[in-house]
Amino acid sequence: MSTRFNLAKTDAAAYKAMAGMVTYLQNISISKTWQELIKIRASQINGCAHCLDLHTRDAVKLGETPQRIYLLNAWREALELYSAEEQVILEMTEEITLINNDGLSEETYDKARQLFTEQQMAEIIMTAVIINSYNRIGISALMPISRH
Repeated sequence: MSTRFNLAKTDAAAYKAMAGMVTYLQNISISKTWQELIKIRASQINGCAHCLDLHTRDAVKLGETPQRIYLLNAWREALELYSAEEQVILEMTEEITLINNDGLSEETYDKARQLFTEQQMAEIIMTAVIINSYNRIGISALMPISRH
């Protein structure tokens, strides 16, 4: 499949607005590693090859281990690899991404309240929202994966 169009060129204003969301992520309190776990997990669910390629490489650059990346799709069976905070982040990511399955559950929200501040929860939610938006762009426009 070939790329359908380049959103940045076709609708520069829309792409600029999305870029502003990325700028927001550069200044939040949750770690870059946690952000990449959110981006990878949502991209796995959504099947966005472009975003998976980009964010797995970014995670490795940040020091994330290949084993944790490889097992992220099955994190519930590999709980020992992920901290309690990461497990809740992954649950939140899945529930936000699969919003048609009732969205962020009270159970997961309550777990998050025990581990995170409201600001951190907002940042986790926004990270999931932003990557889900980018997944939709990547899949709709058939954005290519990079050739290393």
